[in-house]
Amino acid sequence: MHGEVMVNYWLMKSELDVYPWSQLVEDKTTHWDGVRNYQARNIMRDDMKNGDWVLFYHSNCKPPHVAGVAKVCKEGYPDFTAQDPESKYFDEKATPENPRWIMVDIEAIKEIEAVGLPELRANPSLEGMPLLQRGQRLSVQPVSAEHFAVVCQMGGLNSNCL
Repeated sequence: MHGEVMVNYWLMKSELDVYPWSQLVEDKTTHWDGVRNYQARNIMRDDMKNGDWVLFYHSNCKPPHVAGVAKVCKEGYPDFTAQDPESKYFDEKATPENPRWIMVDIEAIKEIEAVGLPELRANPSLEGMPLLQRGQRLSVQPVSAEHFAVVCQMGGLNSNCL
């Protein structure tokens, strides 16, 4: 185990009409801006590392679903949209000295067959996954390695082909 890098797994939600998976594929990479929840911010600031895997999740659609697999390619840094008065994510309390909000960059790795929320809920192997817990609304949330592998398999990916 000496020198082995610990990889974490995450689920990041984006609304289909705001930033869909197809746009990430086209852009190749993007910054994940506009997160205005302290718990999600802390995850991006403190826990997300280069090389971590991400399930890209379309929320606010029917059915919500996992659309692809991405990877963190730049660790947390100040979310510049918080200091842009023209941005819908502007926060008047954010300053260069105290940026308040953080973002990471992710890159598209692999599209998967959409795995809808009903299928996720129906899979007993995903019991305990934060996404499936009542009242869980975080836009950035942890996923266990086991749950990540199950979702990838449900989407037609062999987890070791990533």
